[in-house]
Amino acid sequence: MTTSVRQVMLPGQVAAPEGPVDMRTMYVMHHGFRRDLRRFAEAVAATPVGERATWVLLQARWELFAEVLHHHHSGEDAGLWPWLRERCDESDLAMLDAMEAEHGEIDPLLESCAAGFRRLAGAPDEDARAALAVRVVAVRDSLARHLAHEETEAIALIQALMTAEEWRELDEEHFKDDTLTLGKVLRIVPWAAYDVPRDVLDAVLDEAGLPFRVVWWLTRRRFARREARTFAWA
Repeated sequence: MTTSVRQVMLPGQVAAPEGPVDMRTMYVMHHGFRRDLRRFAEAVAATPVGERATWVLLQARWELFAEVLHHHHSGEDAGLWPWLRERCDESDLAMLDAMEAEHGEIDPLLESCAAGFRRLAGAPDEDARAALAVRVVAVRDSLARHLAHEETEAIALIQALMTAEEWRELDEEHFKDDTLTLGKVLRIVPWAAYDVPRDVLDAVLDEAGLPFRVVWWLTRRRFARREARTFAWA
C-alpha cells in the first residue's frame, strides 16, 4: 500500500493533491512566483517614472525572478512532462499538451516585461510604464492560471503515477542546477525562502541540508532590506 505524504498549502496555492510524493519544494517555488508577480504589478503601477534608482532595482529583481522561473519551466519541459507522457493514459495527454502550451504563452510575455524594465531603468517614460503595467498583469494572470492548472491536474497525475524515489531521481536529473555556483545559491536561497511560513521553511531547509540553512541565515536580512527598497512604492 502506497503511503500518502502530508502536503502543504501555502498562500495563493490552489490545491495539494494527496499522494506519495512530497511536493513541498515545488509549492515553495510556486509561492515565490505568485508573490513576485503580485508585487511587481503593484510596483509598476505605483513607482514614479522619475525614480530611476528604484527602476534599476526592479529591473535586476525581474531578472532574478525570470531566471528562477526559466529554470523551473525548463525542468518540467525536459524531464517531468516527457516522464508523465510515457506512463499516462491517453486521456491525460491533452492536459500535458496544455501544460507545455501554457509555458509557450508565458515565455514571450516575460521577455516583453524584461524589455520594459530595461527601458524604464534607462530613462523616464510614462508610455513605457503604462505598457509594462499591462504586460506584468498579463504575466501575473497567465502564470496564475498555469499554476492553478498544474496544482489541480498535473500534480494529481504525478501523485497517481510516481513514487517518492522516482520523483527524487527526476528532481536530481532535471531540476537540480548543474551550473549552481555560490553566487546563484546566494541569490536563490533567500528568494525562495522570503515570506514562506516558518514551519514550512524549516522543513525545506532541513531537507536541503545545513549549508543551505547557513546561506539563508546569512542572506535573509540583506535580501529583506533590498526587497524593501525595490518595492518601496508597492
